[in-house]
Amino acid sequence: MKPLVLILLLAPVAARAGEMLRVENSLDAMGTTYTVVAYGTDRNVLIGATEGAFEEVRRLDRMLSNYRPESELSEVNRFGAERAVAAGPELFGLLSACVEYSRRSQGTFDITVGPLMKVWGFYRGSGRLPHRAEIRGALARVGYKNILLDARTQTVRLARAGVELDPGGVGKGYAVDRIVAVLKEYNINSALVTAGGSSIYALGTPPNEPGWKVKIRNPKSPSQTIDEVTLRDLSLSTSGNYEKFFRAGGKLYSHVMDPRTGYPAQGMLSVSVIAPSTLDSEVWAKPFYILGREWAARNRPKGFRVYLCEDRAGMACAWLQ
Repeated sequence: MKPLVLILLLAPVAARAGEMLRVENSLDAMGTTYTVVAYGTDRNVLIGATEGAFEEVRRLDRMLSNYRPESELSEVNRFGAERAVAAGPELFGLLSACVEYSRRSQGTFDITVGPLMKVWGFYRGSGRLPHRAEIRGALARVGYKNILLDARTQTVRLARAGVELDPGGVGKGYAVDRIVAVLKEYNINSALVTAGGSSIYALGTPPNEPGWKVKIRNPKSPSQTIDEVTLRDLSLSTSGNYEKFFRAGGKLYSHVMDPRTGYPAQGMLSVSVIAPSTLDSEVWAKPFYILGREWAARNRPKGFRVYLCEDRAGMACAWLQ
């Protein structure tokens, strides 16, 4: 009887011929919630793949968290203004990519924006209107050119005291891409990976569908959908003024900060970017939001799709042609 019992217990683990099993799992880490929905024919493989993917996120949290004093990033923030700090190949490569993103976006993407986010109150709450002197003080400690990278020695220096690296969205996008890489190592070829609902990667297609259907929120009514796309082996990330904001003097101030001026960007309600990687879609949503439609039309990387909702005539939303 024992072999029969064993067979009965294991039977649900493997799908019947032609049937796909679905596994969904979530993890809170790096300041957001990561969710994986994956399809396959072996439940044990699916569960192992999602657990392996989330262990990778935990590893990245230990490397990139600025709330963990023992993380590599925290060491750079703590000692970078005093001396060159050795960085592992992965962190050094990610910081090098961030500097290049900043250069290409005219400084509108900047991982040193943390001091501004703090004085505007977006780190610990929904925001506050700071004094101009506070903004000037924070601006003195912001700017990607304060990140000094030495490729020969694989070290990082910060040009002045008070400069602080904040991985923010770039860490989230990178983590989604790493989740996808781990899923592929387990031979998973059908999965949807989301981070906080604003960064998404669609791996392959769900069963019997041409791709993963992903909704774009209406920035003036986030519970409603303003457009929908079908994704396959692509990422979509959205930056919107509805994510974190406050009102003061009849004006809305969002968390999308322009590092050049020290003030939240104006003129845009949301920007969604479709790109081959989540790191790319996450990063480029910020410059397109800050610099607007004309700049995006001239500077978007080849193959990217951009959906903009501008704050004019109530709201004007359209895909960039």
